[in-house]
Amino acid sequence: MSQIDSALGANRVLTGQDMSMPQDENRVRASFAVNLRRRQLKERIFFVSIFSATLVALAILVYLVASIAYDGYPYLTWDFFTNFPSRFANKAGFKSAIYGSVWLGGLTLVFSVLLGVGAAVYLQELASKGRISSLIELSIATLAGVPSIIYGMLGLGIFVRFLSLGRSVLAGALTLSLLIMPVIIIAAREALKSVPDSIRMGAFALGATRWQTVRDHVLPAALPGIATGVILAMARAVGEAAPLILLGALTYVAFVPESIFDSFTAMPIQIFNWTSRPQPAFHQLAAAGIMVLLVFLLICNSAAIYLRSKWGAKKR
Repeated sequence: MSQIDSALGANRVLTGQDMSMPQDENRVRASFAVNLRRRQLKERIFFVSIFSATLVALAILVYLVASIAYDGYPYLTWDFFTNFPSRFANKAGFKSAIYGSVWLGGLTLVFSVLLGVGAAVYLQELASKGRISSLIELSIATLAGVPSIIYGMLGLGIFVRFLSLGRSVLAGALTLSLLIMPVIIIAAREALKSVPDSIRMGAFALGATRWQTVRDHVLPAALPGIATGVILAMARAVGEAAPLILLGALTYVAFVPESIFDSFTAMPIQIFNWTSRPQPAFHQLAAAGIMVLLVFLLICNSAAIYLRSKWGAKKR
């Protein structure tokens, strides 16, 4: 009954009332006890509901991963990684899709990091606060929530047709860069905001210019958060299929891209192609491709967690 006694004592202090009479105190004590049991019952119901929802979500996830692994594991052979796609399921491989995703990921990383982090540094550290900067920030936040298919339409109109880049690796990388750049800008700005102002003031006090302060002090301190945002954004870009389908990425590529102007395919595109086939064997190939893509995404997320924890420990 310690909670009830504490509540009674606080009530006496706040109201200034004398609750020395036994009947009044017993009545209040009973009221507090009823309210306490009601609150504890609500807390238990809320905990059980949240815990049950988590268990259901995990059970569904485990079932999906297990079913994909059951169907695709027999096809995860060395030939699967070294063969090109084929009309015959026993000869089909994932090689061109893996190489295409590597090309796309590398170019997207270069474009999006240079422009995204640069824009974040300018908006957060160098730009003057005003209507124009507020409008830019609002536009970036809006673009971060735009569906990926819209970026596919934008890439088709600008890069494929207007700039005449065709259905090349460069056009696909530029489109994916537009897709993830708002996410990188937002993540980088949040990382820069988390840097204490004392670091900036200390650099200014020692005579450093604004750019020297940002380059030598603020950016190194914000690097863990920036790297985490970039890696997670890249994981999203590698798993996107809708923009590449709209761009016209090939579903059958029996070669490895050798330049940024070559045609390409990617892991999500090849998986989509196999799932659209009526033969069950191709569905199992698609399950094997999903396993490869899931492992790649898991590596990206694990790298983000590792880098954040490692650099965070060094920072402390």
